Amino acid sequence: MEWGINLKSKSKSLHAKIWSYLILFSIVILASLWLVQVIFLNRYYEWSKTMEMSHIADRIVSSYNSEDAVSVLDQISYERGVCVEIVTTDETSYSSNGIDRGCTLNEKNNIETVLYKRKFIRSGEKRAQYIYTNPVFHNKTILYGVKLESDTYAFIMASLEPLGATTSILASQLVYVTIGVLLLSFVIAYFISKNISKPIVQMSRSAKRMGNGILNVHFDTNSSIEEINELAVTLNKMNAELVKTDELRRDLMANVSHDLKTPLTMIKAYAEMIRDLDQQKEKKDAHLNVIIEEADRLNVLVNDILNLSKLQSNIEELNMEEFDLTECINTILKRYDILREKEGYQFIFKQTKPLMIQADRAKMEQVIYNLINNAINYTGKDNKVTIKVKESKDSIRVQIIDTGKGIKEEDLDVIWDRYYKSSKKHKRNAFGTGLGLSIVKNVLEHHHFNYGVTSKINKGTTFFFDVPKQPSKPKKTRTKPTKKEKSND
Repeated sequence: MEWGINLKSKSKSLHAKIWSYLILFSIVILASLWLVQVIFLNRYYEWSKTMEMSHIADRIVSSYNSEDAVSVLDQISYERGVCVEIVTTDETSYSSNGIDRGCTLNEKNNIETVLYKRKFIRSGEKRAQYIYTNPVFHNKTILYGVKLESDTYAFIMASLEPLGATTSILASQLVYVTIGVLLLSFVIAYFISKNISKPIVQMSRSAKRMGNGILNVHFDTNSSIEEINELAVTLNKMNAELVKTDELRRDLMANVSHDLKTPLTMIKAYAEMIRDLDQQKEKKDAHLNVIIEEADRLNVLVNDILNLSKLQSNIEELNMEEFDLTECINTILKRYDILREKEGYQFIFKQTKPLMIQADRAKMEQVIYNLINNAINYTGKDNKVTIKVKESKDSIRVQIIDTGKGIKEEDLDVIWDRYYKSSKKHKRNAFGTGLGLSIVKNVLEHHHFNYGVTSKINKGTTFFFDVPKQPSKPKKTRTKPTKKEKSND
C-alpha cells in the first residue's frame, strides 16, 4: 500500500509533463540563442574575419600586376572595411583605405603595427597573420601580410572588435525577447498540453470504469491525433470482445448448469423409483439403463470441458502420425449404425481411395466425430448427413453436410463459440454436449489447418476443413538389365 502511495506521489499527470517539457524546450532554445548571439558572436566574427583576410590577400595577389591594381585596392578597402598597404624594401609605398579607422600602418606613434610589419618582411614567409591590440585605438586588430614579389609586400589590417555596441544592443534586446517568449510559451504550452492530454485522460477514466467491471463504456475516436484515435478504436474493439466474453461466460454457466442439472435430476428420480417401488426386473433394468445413459452423458460433458480447457491452454502436445483418412472416417461412421437401424439416419460417404495424412489421429477423430454429431442435431427431416472428401493439388478438403434450416450469415463467425445457439433459449443436444464446435476450432487451429462453414437458409449447412497432402513416396523402378547382366544370368 505504501509503495502505491509513493509511486503516485512521484508520478505526474500527462498534462503537467507535456507542459513542463514544452517549457523546457523553450528555455533550451532561448539559452542557445543567448550563446550564439551574445557569448560566441565575437569569436565567430573573429574566425569569419580571419577567413576574409585570406580571401582579400588572394584577390590582391591576383590583381597586383594588372593595370587597374590601384582601383582594385580602393574597391577592396571600401567594400571590406579594411586598410590595405603595399610596401617595398626601399620604403616607397602606396596606401589605400576605405575607412579612416585603423589606417595607421606608417604612423610613427603606431610602433606595434610597424614592428609586426618589419617582423613579417624579415621572416621571409609568403604569408603570415598577427593579432594584437592597436595602441592608437586600443582595439583588437588583425594584420595580415602577403609577399607579392621579392621586395614588395601587401599588408591588410582590420579591427576585430566592431561588434561591441552591437553585442550590447543584442543582449538588451534578448532580455525582452526572453521574457516575451517565456510568457508566450507558458500560455501556448498550457493549451497544447491540455489539448493532447484531454482525450488520453478521458480514455484513462473509461478504462478504469471498464477495469471495475462496467463494460458499457465507449472510447471517443474524434481526437485530432491519429495515434490516439487508433488507440481508441483498439480499446473499443477490446471492450466489445470483453462484453462478448462476459455474455458467453454467463451463457456457458447457465447452459452447463442446465446440462448438468437434467441428467442429475433424472438419475436421482430413477434411483428413487428403484428404491421405493417394487418393480419387475424389466422395468428395473430400463430404469437402470436410463441412469447409466445419463451418467455417461455427464462423463462426456466433463471430458469435453477438460479437453477444451487443455486445448485452449496448449497443455497437450500433438502426437503427429501418418494415417489413412478414409479408413478413419469409416471407423467413426460405424459408431452410428444404431442410428441407421433405429431412427433411419442416412450417412453418405462414397470415398474408397486411401488418403494418407499427417496429424494427431485421436484429435482428428474427435473433430470428425463432433462435426457429424452437430450435423445429426441440426439436419432436416430426411435425417441425411453427407461426408465428402475433395482432393486438390496440395490439400484434402473434408466436408460434413446437413439438410437443416441453415445458419444466418451474421451468425457464421460466432458459431464456434462455446455453447453458441442461434436462439438464446438453450436446447439440450440430442448428441454431444454443445462444446463440439469449440473443440473442433481449437484442434484445427492447433494443427494450423484451414477450416470454415457455409450455409443457406432452409437448405442446410456445410462444415469443412483442409488437411495438407502428404508428399507421395517415389516408386522404386527397376532398370533394364544390360547385355552383360543377361549373359551372367
